[in-house]
Amino acid sequence: MYAADGVLAVRTERGTSIVPANRVAWTPAGFTHRHRAHGDTDMRIAFLPPSLARLLPDHPVVFLASGLAREVLLALTAPRNDDAAGPGNDDAGPRYSRSARLRLLRVLVDELDEAREQPLHLPEPRDDRLQALARMLYETPADNATLAELGRRVGAGTRTLSRLLRSELGMTFYEWRTQLRIHHALVLLADGHDTGRTAYACGWSNPSSFITAFTDIIGTTPGRYRADLRTTARASRLPAVVGPCRPPRPKPCAGATHLS
Repeated sequence: MYAADGVLAVRTERGTSIVPANRVAWTPAGFTHRHRAHGDTDMRIAFLPPSLARLLPDHPVVFLASGLAREVLLALTAPRNDDAAGPGNDDAGPRYSRSARLRLLRVLVDELDEAREQPLHLPEPRDDRLQALARMLYETPADNATLAELGRRVGAGTRTLSRLLRSELGMTFYEWRTQLRIHHALVLLADGHDTGRTAYACGWSNPSSFITAFTDIIGTTPGRYRADLRTTARASRLPAVVGPCRPPRPKPCAGATHLS
């Protein structure tokens, strides 16, 4: 799954991944998943045959999208000639033979195999108390209540919650809340919010501490991240020329949820 423009949230039983316009989400066969578009999102989906799928991880993961991977995905998901052709529509997309399509998919898999896995996956808790805690933090990411205060709301002590976080998610409460806030920040930044507004909306006391946390997890500053999103979105909107034809851009989906 690739967001040529906008941002996606992909959820499986393993957890939730945030997929902005410069990332690719891989979901292996057998994982029931749901993806939600935040705002106007141009979502592209490509399916891999088993022979290629086994070359990628056996768990959901988010990859950094190289320029070549992006162009292959845009080409594979452009409208086909028979789908796009019609009265008043001369811009029919390319039709690939089965062998040509397989070659493009091999290039895509090679690019993803070389790409870095991104720390954009937030694991899903199983314990009822942790699930209640997660709902509160998702709804109010700026809430700076301590674990003891939050524990009183869900009916569990600090020691119990800390043990559950370690055993189920492999994180401390601080690490988990930071990851959750970074997820929320990615959506806000993709929606066009500036660094300062995003920092306060996600619970940081000042932009500099937010920039530090964001850079530690994402590997770049929020400002650079926003600039990269704009560059990627502009590149994705450029018409891909195949012979004399230019495939039209698919209509964006706004806030859509898809189950598969």
